[in-house]
Formats: sequence, structure tokens, C-alpha cells
Amino acid sequence: MTKPLVSVVMPVFNAEATLRRAIDSVLQQSHVELELLAVDDGSRDASWTLLKAYAAADRRVRSLQAASNGGVAAARNLALDAAAGQFVAFLDSDDWWHPQKLERQLATMRDTGARVSYTAFQRVAEDGRVLSNVNPPAEVTYADMLRSNHIGNLTGMYARELGDTRFLKIGHEDYVFWLDRVRRAGRAVCVPSEGPLAWYLVRQNSVSSNKLRAATWQWRIYRDVEKLGLVASLRYMAFYVWHALAKRRRA
Repeated sequence: MTKPLVSVVMPVFNAEATLRRAIDSVLQQSHVELELLAVDDGSRDASWTLLKAYAAADRRVRSLQAASNGGVAAARNLALDAAAGQFVAFLDSDDWWHPQKLERQLATMRDTGARVSYTAFQRVAEDGRVLSNVNPPAEVTYADMLRSNHIGNLTGMYARELGDTRFLKIGHEDYVFWLDRVRRAGRAVCVPSEGPLAWYLVRQNSVSSNKLRAATWQWRIYRDVEKLGLVASLRYMAFYVWHALAKRRRA
């Protein structure tokens, strides 16, 4: 049986310092039937030169260049427009994967019939310290996702048969994207593992580190994107705050 092609979407912006590690973690996957769509989003460092070198050395790497710096949502959408795989996964240019991540994820989706999946991951500081282990629930529904985002974007995968959607240029764009995927699929499942299958680099001055701003984004998602009523929005906002505080205590 022919193994499915996985399209890996990677936005790149001034990522020279971390790009090799991210790309190598994709190309060293035990599931070799993949294409890496790496989109340079107007980098001013050597990122584009690195991407072209990888593309010349490995036909699975497709280096794309945005016309101008449009942000991470636009870069991912550009890659999605060019993707040819039956499945889509995401990895940012400063994060990295376990070598068996894709293989184990595809096997779980095949065995369970799920069309969306995700994995456990670790949050790592720039100096290499492990900040926290993120171990999501075994299965989530759309209602679960409204309470809290259980899918780390670097771990998520979906089957293209769901139909594609777009990343919106708003705060928490990853969360909005996976809300749509899980709503369409009905559920998403976690890949069983004893340890992390992905590593997320936490930058000291990341945009999402502002808690008040993040909470404002969350409220606007409930009201403006998901079109929830006031009472439902307040209820899910309470869940969001509770989960955010719980995550902080575990970190």
C-alpha cells in the first residue's frame, strides 16, 4: 500500500539561528513520504539562502518566497495553497520534532479513524531548560477546544479530506485554525506516547506572553469568530482563565 504524502508547512522569518534544526527534524522523519513547504516571509538574514540550499540537496524541500513580509498567517496560507499531500502538519522554524512523530501520528489516525490528531510536547527556554511538559487529553471535541486550546500547532495534523481552511490574521490564529478543524472532524485524538514528540521554543519576548492581550484575543474569538452568545462566551471564558491558571501552576 502506498504511504500517504504529508505536507509540512513552515513559515520562516529571520530564522537563520534555528532553521537547520527545524528542517533537519523534518527530513529525518521515519515517514519519508513528505514535502516541506518552507515559506520565507521577507527575512533579512541568511534564511532564504539556507532554504535554497536545502531545496537543492533534497527534492522534498520546496522553498517558497512571499512577495513581502505578510506575517505568519499569510505565510502558512501560501504554503497551504501549494500543498499536495493527503495530510498537513505544521512546524515553525524555531521548533523541532521527534524522528517518529509523523509515522506514529499517521498510525494513530489510521487505527482510530480520526481526521485530526496532536501530540504531547515540551516547552523549552532559549538556554535549553525544559520549562514544562504539555500532555493533552487523549481526545477532544469542539466543546473541549472552546474551553482551552489542547492542540499545540507544532503537533497538529489533519486529513485534507476535511477541506482546507485559512489562517486568519488575528491573535491566536493557531487556535482559531484548530477550532475549525476539530469542529469539522467532530473530534481529535492524541498520539499515545511516554514522552514528547515535539519541542516548542519559548522566546522571552514572545507576542503571546502578554496575558491581558491574550485574554482579549480569546474573548474576541468567542464573540466575533465563533459567534457565541454572551452567556456562552462568559462560560467558556471562565474555563479559559481556569485552564490558563492551571497551566501556569504546572509550568
